[in-house]
Amino acid sequence: MSKYNTFMLYLWLVVSIGSVLVVTIMGILEGFERWYSYYVISLLSFFMYIVRRWMMRRMAKHLEYLKNNSN
Repeated sequence: MSKYNTFMLYLWLVVSIGSVLVVTIMGILEGFERWYSYYVISLLSFFMYIVRRWMMRRMAKHLEYLKNNSN
């Protein structure tokens, strides 16, 4: 499960960076009036990256707590 969580963590980061690049390039080529609203996708995917990273760290601390207090 750890490999899956790590993969999903970095997937959200790649989606965020990729969408910023695509929207910026398309904004330069076709005008930002049409493409500026697509930056929301980048913000949402970056937010998902931050939340997933926070939850993974929180779960790791909880598992460590359970391991130490199970004795």
